Amino acid sequence: MTAWPLMNETSKVFPLYSRANVGEIFPDPITPLNASLGFQHTLEPGWRDAFVACGVWDDDLYDEAVAFNILPAFGSYLYINMSLMRLFGVRVPGMSAEAVDLQYFGDMPGIPTYESEKRDFDENPDYEAKSGAWLAEQVLGATDLAAYDADRVEVEAIRASRPDLSALTDAELVARMNSFETLLRRLFKHHIEASLKCGVGLGAIAQLAEAVGRPEQALTLVAGLGNVDSAGPSLRMWELSRQAQNPDVAALFDAGTAGLYAKLAASETQAVVDFTANLNAFLADWDFRGPAEWEIRAITWGVDPDLALATIDRLRNVDEAEAPEAKSAERSAQRDESATAIRAMLAADPATLGQFEAVLNASALWMRGRERGRTTAAMLMHELRLAARELGARAVDKGAIDDVRQIFMVFADELTDFVADPASLRDTLVEREKVYLDLFDRVPPFVVDATPSPISEWPLRSANTATVAVAGEVITGVSACGGTARGRARVITDPDDPSALEPGDILVAPITDPSWTPLFVAAAAVVVDVGAPFSHAAIVSRELGIPCVVSATEATKRITDGAEVEVDGTTGTVTIL
Repeated sequence: MTAWPLMNETSKVFPLYSRANVGEIFPDPITPLNASLGFQHTLEPGWRDAFVACGVWDDDLYDEAVAFNILPAFGSYLYINMSLMRLFGVRVPGMSAEAVDLQYFGDMPGIPTYESEKRDFDENPDYEAKSGAWLAEQVLGATDLAAYDADRVEVEAIRASRPDLSALTDAELVARMNSFETLLRRLFKHHIEASLKCGVGLGAIAQLAEAVGRPEQALTLVAGLGNVDSAGPSLRMWELSRQAQNPDVAALFDAGTAGLYAKLAASETQAVVDFTANLNAFLADWDFRGPAEWEIRAITWGVDPDLALATIDRLRNVDEAEAPEAKSAERSAQRDESATAIRAMLAADPATLGQFEAVLNASALWMRGRERGRTTAAMLMHELRLAARELGARAVDKGAIDDVRQIFMVFADELTDFVADPASLRDTLVEREKVYLDLFDRVPPFVVDATPSPISEWPLRSANTATVAVAGEVITGVSACGGTARGRARVITDPDDPSALEPGDILVAPITDPSWTPLFVAAAAVVVDVGAPFSHAAIVSRELGIPCVVSATEATKRITDGAEVEVDGTTGTVTIL
């Protein structure tokens, strides 16, 4: 596996692929090392296992001639097999292909209908019965996240016992990188299972809300849940931002966040020492978090603490009234109020009331489970990242490569040769990195139907041809969290630089992975180009009480930075004022 850029085969039976959902967590091209040893290499088999565990089909459905049935890369950009996701929806009782499209992929133009690709064998009574049993027992009948808690304990033990990487030999570093494969496959299996269960729960909530004449309450019923892992950094950063208001600490922040961590660590002022101790405790827990963190080449908060400090800097000027815990408590109260009203409506129908309670509990449980599984897997991926960076740093010291991150241009089956003679791959790695960085300016097709177009035909990001929206115009997306907010639009395309976002602004972003979510605390509302009610932006917005609209096509190109806008999270609209 050394062909570059990556262009995996497509399935002839399940030919439809989408960037939706996966583009949210993997916005950039995947590197050779991550594809062959990390994310793609372990998520693909884990996802296969998850589908089989759900009872929707068996292993013989997968095409063994196609390496990546579910998660291929086209032009090194990752895609999800939309055909298989739709088949999941068809075979799970109460779901449908259309429900899967809405919950997982959002409302995006240019996607072929399910009817256009429907297969004779899609509807299968045997698998519908198996998946029905899975739905009753493992989705609606579940009461805890024991397996996910056990995964977390196991991964935290690995992190706590991390050896001094600088003391390991090169061969030992490679062995450590390879040692995570089996566990990562299981972690991804659990994460995907929870994701599928979460989607089923959201769909069932929407159906019940519609049935009782309260469709607008569907998202309210899954807001303010508490104990959602992906919201954790936002809460901890808020606490640090309050401590950063101390005059001694604030003076260092006021001088700029570039190099700030080093200045904090060097200070002997007691208030700064106390702040730095709390910051280090935060970084110990969340060192793996950062922009595009599933890519092991990415710079995370642990690798560069100044990234986290830049976000904390934005939060320290946010009024206490915007505290995320208070907003979450407000959403929780609204959730309880909505649930109480629906219970009263169903009081005379015990069977339907019982179904409502089961669905309500399951939707909350599996939303937590999804974020718990995702976070645990990201923790372990960071261990792979750190070992690779150590190997790369040694190669830099030897003069074999120019930059630590060139190590991620190595394929897994080249690691032995790289350890033996890193300089022998120098020209290859330099050329691969050049191609990799050039891919960042390409816009991959949102949907691939059977055959991906050549990379040379993909438009350039730098050539923005979208029509700018004018006053009075409405951009329509999908509701992700209700509520209305007015404010100044701040179009931010990279969470590495949150400096433009001020308290009360409307955050307009292309895609948001979990590293973006602390910025939500400062924002009055969030608008995202792509996404779905199931996406991380939606889940965290509901947790923090921020109106949110996803699938607002080309919002980052059509909304002028600084424009006054109104976001209606309930109707899923953004109005240019």
